[in-house]
Amino acid sequence: MTTTFITGANKSLGYETARRLLAAGHTVLVGARDPERGRAAAEALGARFVQIDVTDDVSVAAAVADVAAHEGTIDVLVNNAGISGPQTPADELTADDARAVYETNVFGPLRVTNAFLPLLRTSENPVVVNVTSGLGSFAATHDPERIESQVTAPLYTSSKSALTMLTTQFAKALPDVKFNAVDPGYTATDLNGHSGPQTVTEGTDAIVELASIGKDGPTGQFRDRAGVVPW
Repeated sequence: MTTTFITGANKSLGYETARRLLAAGHTVLVGARDPERGRAAAEALGARFVQIDVTDDVSVAAAVADVAAHEGTIDVLVNNAGISGPQTPADELTADDARAVYETNVFGPLRVTNAFLPLLRTSENPVVVNVTSGLGSFAATHDPERIESQVTAPLYTSSKSALTMLTTQFAKALPDVKFNAVDPGYTATDLNGHSGPQTVTEGTDAIVELASIGKDGPTGQFRDRAGVVPW
């Protein structure tokens, strides 16, 4: 039985990932910041809720202690929680704006990953999946044939670029754990006002795939549902 912890699992991509992994036989822990929404999502899914605010050291430590007391281990960590940040012209952005976005999108996955590493290392096949974006890809954002090249969002895009690099560096630094980054693609979620052409099921294809890899699975990759993303 594979035990999987997912941050931001009360809605959209996180919720659908939880639903699909439960159907595949995983024991899923629904991580969410809001207790009411998190518990409701977990109850609807038939999973267990664990409160976690990825921007808060105390909250993350409490989540680790909760999982250690109940499950004693995790096999897969999906760092899914993220925010889009302010819709502000680039020349009006502030350092505080940047800190807020990076606190969730970059420092959050770092904080959660390192806190859960002791539990992950009790698994025979520890896996970390970081949900990033093609908007953080230099190649994709400079390719006029890709939708990513039409988006200007300095803080969100740069935070996802940082998360992808963080993923590949952790894969090099910690070879006993598999680390991969996932681009869900342009998916209809709250983050984009449900404007994306993909369903959440399509958007979670690569997340589910990389959360289900075996001991011979890849590490240090940046993938979407079609394959490896140009980086």
